[in-house]
Parts: sequence; C-alpha cells; structure tokens
Amino acid sequence: MQVKALDNVDNHKLTPPYFRCLVHLIRPFPNFDFFFIRPLRQKAVRLLQLKPGERVLDVGCGPGGSLPYLVDAVGPSGEVVGVEISPEVAINARRRIEKNRWRNVLVIEADARTVKLQGKFAGALMFAAADVYASPQALANLFPSLKDDARIVAFGAKLSDRRSGKVLNPLLRSLWKLSFSSTPAVNYEPWAPLKDSMDELHFQEYFLGCMFLAWGSRSARHEEDGSGFSGITRSNAFGKHRLL
Repeated sequence: MQVKALDNVDNHKLTPPYFRCLVHLIRPFPNFDFFFIRPLRQKAVRLLQLKPGERVLDVGCGPGGSLPYLVDAVGPSGEVVGVEISPEVAINARRRIEKNRWRNVLVIEADARTVKLQGKFAGALMFAAADVYASPQALANLFPSLKDDARIVAFGAKLSDRRSGKVLNPLLRSLWKLSFSSTPAVNYEPWAPLKDSMDELHFQEYFLGCMFLAWGSRSARHEEDGSGFSGITRSNAFGKHRLL
C-alpha cells in the first residue's frame, strides 16, 4: 500500500470541521462504519458493475468505508485507488488497509480538482463527497481518466421536496456550513454537474428525500461529438420515471 501526500498544507484546514473529532474517535476501530450506511455502500458498488481485474476510483474515500466492497468487486487482480484530501482522514483509511492486509489498494492524498492520476479506470465512486460530485472542476479533472463507458456512482445529501422531509432542510443547510468552504451549497439537485458530463443519469432518494444515490455511464462519444445527455430516470418503489 502506498500513500501520496499533500505538501506544505495545514492538515487541520484539510479536514472538514464536522469530521475533526469523529476521525479521532473511530481511529482505534479501523473497520468501523455506520450500520445504516453499509447497505447503501454495497448497492453503490453493485451499480458500478465492476469485474475482476478492473481498476476503480474511490474519490473522497474518507476513512475507507467503501473499500471492502470495492476490493471484493475487483478481486486480487484488480486495483482500488482512493483519493482523499485530508491527511488526517487518510490515516484512518490507511489503518483499514493495513488491518485487512489489502495489497491492491492505493490512497492518494490530494484535491480531486487537481489530483494527477495514472492509467484508466473502469468506474468511479463518489460516496458522501459533495466537494467532488457537485464540483464541475473536480469532474473535469477526473473524467479524462475514465475508460469509455465507465460507470459513475455518487451518494450524498440533498434538500428534500417531500412534505415529510422539508422540515429537515434547515438542518442540512446548517450542517453544510461545517464542510469545506469550497463545497457547493446543498440544493435539490446536487447531481446536476454529473448530468452535464454523462450520457444518462438515474437516481433514487432515501431518508425522506434528504439523501440520494445517482448512477450512470459516460462514453468517449459524449465528449467527442457532443451528442450530449439523454435523460434522467428517477427510481422508486413504484418503478422508474423519466424526468428529462
């Protein structure tokens, strides 16, 4: 396992305020993850449709909660590359990797907007990484490293338009202030930057409409001929509905 570090940057400033205490609390427990998040991580990885031997990006990998499922998906002949801006958080991911003795996982400490990646990847996961999936600059930097027809999956928070979930919107806005100052403000369609760079996008809402899982693929044709976006599909218990 290798780690590439950021130079000459205050580590404290690279860790979101809401995570500064939590990262130390969970450090003695390398495999810790919130139980209610695990099924969503598993579904997110399934949606990547990875095959043994492929390479996958985990951008904004945090303490590595998605790594076990990604490692299982690509197998020992594949590779998982995590990108994490905070050295403090990357320590936790590194401990998880060492605890599980994974030899095919690399953690790069870097900003998704400027990270330099080598080779091509079959998929990219952006789990609870709003500073990545909602950042056009980050996406523009990452997508050239994806293979043709690579799968992209994002999970995160959104403002709810449901009657039962609207009461939580002020809380979400308040919590967002504890993130990076550069993180785009939470809104009703945080997947919008992804939509502009993909062939088709599907999404499903969770937790009263305050969380979402979005997935789709991006082909080289999208960039070469400007054929563009073909639509959004919203999935729920009652089926799928095309929105655009």
